[in-house]
Amino acid sequence: MFKRSLSLVALVLFVACAAFAQGTGAAPSPSPEKVKTATFRPTKTQITEGQTKLKDLKLYNGAADGKYNDDTRAAIRTYQKDNGLEVTGNFNRATVEKMGIALTDSQKGIPTTAAIKSPRDVASGQSESKTTKVDGPKRPAPFRADAEQIKAAQKILRDGKMLTGGEDGKLDDATRDGLGKYQEANTLKVTKTLNAATLEKMGIALTDKQKEQVKAQAAYDAAKAKSN
Repeated sequence: MFKRSLSLVALVLFVACAAFAQGTGAAPSPSPEKVKTATFRPTKTQITEGQTKLKDLKLYNGAADGKYNDDTRAAIRTYQKDNGLEVTGNFNRATVEKMGIALTDSQKGIPTTAAIKSPRDVASGQSESKTTKVDGPKRPAPFRADAEQIKAAQKILRDGKMLTGGEDGKLDDATRDGLGKYQEANTLKVTKTLNAATLEKMGIALTDKQKEQVKAQAAYDAAKAKSN
């Protein structure tokens, strides 16, 4: 009888110890959360403006309706290739900025390089983060000729029988076609835009701001070439 009571007490103690051990065991580590990063998305207005600019460059013949379609994507790829951009076929930030299309306030807040923590770093509470390259070096503002420079260029084009329109300081289709002819005749890259190289070839002086833009663009191109 005494032996049976002793065995029963031992069994009760064993069960109690097992329950205590299970209750005080280490809780499973929570699965690390995924870190979301901001993604650049063009607005319908920006897509419409981009389509209009592509039409002006004779790269797109469809409607400027703010909607992606096969023709729009093909035109974007051509534009990106001609301007040394990554060929994606969509209006990413680099393309929108190159076209001179204004960014929204929320888009300006999206960094060109994002400091992104890996899920393991987040779970362990590390302050160090891994930096992921998104768009590379900051692209300078696009080069723009002013109205007086356009008028001077139009006069040169008229004198060279490359333009029949007026000298109104506007880059219309006839002026762009004339610039294309001038650039081809002078072994310049045919962009049909009044860029710095074309102005300098025509002997038209750049403004101080434009000179700074040219320097910034050269530095940007050098940085891109070095990173590649």
